Amino acid sequence: MKKILVIENHTSTRNLFVENLQAKGFDTIDAEDGLIGMHLAKEQLPDLIVSEVKTPTIDGVSILKNLRHNSVTATMPMIFVSEQGSRADIRKAMELGADDYITKPCQVDELLRAIATCLTKRDILRQELILQHENLSKTQLSDQENTIQSDCKLKEVFQFIENNYCHPISLSDVAAAVGYSAAYLTNFVRKKTGQSIQMWIIQHRMTAARTLLLETDKTVVYIAAKIGYLHTVHFCRQFRQHHGKAPQAWRKEQLNR
Repeated sequence: MKKILVIENHTSTRNLFVENLQAKGFDTIDAEDGLIGMHLAKEQLPDLIVSEVKTPTIDGVSILKNLRHNSVTATMPMIFVSEQGSRADIRKAMELGADDYITKPCQVDELLRAIATCLTKRDILRQELILQHENLSKTQLSDQENTIQSDCKLKEVFQFIENNYCHPISLSDVAAAVGYSAAYLTNFVRKKTGQSIQMWIIQHRMTAARTLLLETDKTVVYIAAKIGYLHTVHFCRQFRQHHGKAPQAWRKEQLNR
């Protein structure tokens, strides 16, 4: 069941959205102001956020910026619904990474269609990423390994990741360990490998997760903590994004082959 977070300060509008989403089978959570909504997004990790732009305490655009700079919530889909619908407003929101922008007054069916379209696009993108990952040839992996081994700077970076991915490390931790600024390190690693530091950390964790799932009977909660996740729900979401299934379902499928 997909979980939708609704951030809307007008009670009647918020209740209308929530009731109709629940009627369509969505699990819903809601917030009456931006600050509460932003905290709920980080705690509950919804599959999609519907937010008014002009929300109290923190506006929708600030929420979007904040979530996009957090590795846990960076790819969380977000749809704005607002009376503020000038071309400049819409363009700014889309440039920041909003998935859609609906101007009020709007029909509930219009919102539901936008949500369905957004979730479908995300599912397609996830499947494409899974396929790309599965089709990565041994030659490509070997080329990346050679690149890493032949570059002293890269080797130092990846040695730190290898030794510490089981802790809750971030880009800042890696940068501090190797003596570079986060911005420089981000550009350097992406230019050399085509991927971000965060993605490399995730890949190390996913490799360790697969091994633990297949070779031990440890619980998902134990495995998540063992490979550096502070929250099990965060681990489960990332694992599902990379493998198309929750950890327990993936384990069962692999063991039954």
